[in-house]
Amino acid sequence: LFARMRAGEFKEGDCVLRAKIDMASPNLNLRDPVIYRILHAEHHNTGSAWHIYPMYDFAHPLEDALEHITHSLCTLEFENHRPLYDWFIDNCPVPSKPRQIEFARLNLSYTIMSKRKLLQLVQDGHVGGWDDPRLPTLSGLRRRGYPAAALRHFCRRVGITKFNGTTDVALLEFDVRDFLNTSAPRRMAVLDPLKVVLENLPANSTAQVEIPNHPQDPAAGSRHVALSREIWIERDDFMEDPPKKFYRLGPDRHVRLRGAHIIRCTSYEKDAAGHITLVRAEVLPGTLGASTPEGVECRAAIHWVDATHGSDAEVRIYDRLFTVEDPDAAEGGFLTVINPHSLTTITAKIEPCLATAERGFTCQFERIGYFVADSSDHQPGSKPVFNRTVALRDSWTKKAGT
Repeated sequence: LFARMRAGEFKEGDCVLRAKIDMASPNLNLRDPVIYRILHAEHHNTGSAWHIYPMYDFAHPLEDALEHITHSLCTLEFENHRPLYDWFIDNCPVPSKPRQIEFARLNLSYTIMSKRKLLQLVQDGHVGGWDDPRLPTLSGLRRRGYPAAALRHFCRRVGITKFNGTTDVALLEFDVRDFLNTSAPRRMAVLDPLKVVLENLPANSTAQVEIPNHPQDPAAGSRHVALSREIWIERDDFMEDPPKKFYRLGPDRHVRLRGAHIIRCTSYEKDAAGHITLVRAEVLPGTLGASTPEGVECRAAIHWVDATHGSDAEVRIYDRLFTVEDPDAAEGGFLTVINPHSLTTITAKIEPCLATAERGFTCQFERIGYFVADSSDHQPGSKPVFNRTVALRDSWTKKAGT
């Protein structure tokens, strides 16, 4: 009968082969479980030669034994399957005796780990593919710029447990941030640009300022960055009417350009809607690489990008894919709590060396976060594309009010 099943003489569901164990066992898995069923399907190795296929509980221990696996690590849902695993090993002619050990699945907050649900996200177009940087897949984490060493350190820190729980994804982000803080070189990019004209610099002049690649690592060296009469700064670094503890640029206020001079705002322009469109400033002579002159209050340094020599870049700001900590528990299903702001694409200004960086180049955009040149879409010298790996601070803690 079994040979006829293999030859394909029966329809699917007509026959099965079961292991005779113990129908009175309190463990349902040991009550004469099915080990072969009929399946008329093409196999990538054997074609249509076989019309019977083994069940997982039967194939799992035999494959481990044949491949001389010593320890088979499974998640907790397989704990009740272990007696069946051991029974097959003890009652089949196999060359080795592997051991099954169970542990809790690593669940992360704001994250879906189920392969079935990840597949649904991909197939339904909610994400850009299996390597979408918002997914917890290896290809997605790699494309987002998560260092392998940070992932390993995180897994060691969390450890293996028998308790089904959820780990705060902020712990993973902390490890990524901590690793990149020591290893990633610094670069300058302006995500929300506001033009500043340095009026006391000649119109066609360009100076080169030397900026360290890493403030805590002299061995990382330095780079020269062009500085001309017009630069870009972050819009948030200028306020028309700054509050008491705002130390950046404002009318008649001083601020230092990172690695360069101290400047003073002399005037600014607004459009009809009242938005600041241009800031005019002057460079304080003798402040390049020098201390703040006596009588000048300058308590902050801001990053900048030269308007003449800098480049435009596509910058993708990735955030958490879901708006709640446990998407699986959402009343309407996990698809109802997808974060509509999990990806924001902007055009930023970047310093010249970033435009020619190779794919996979990781750095800190000073005062903003850690970014990586996209492994798929970034084209050095023609189309710079950078993905945010992680912000400098945990913005979600602030949103949650904790």
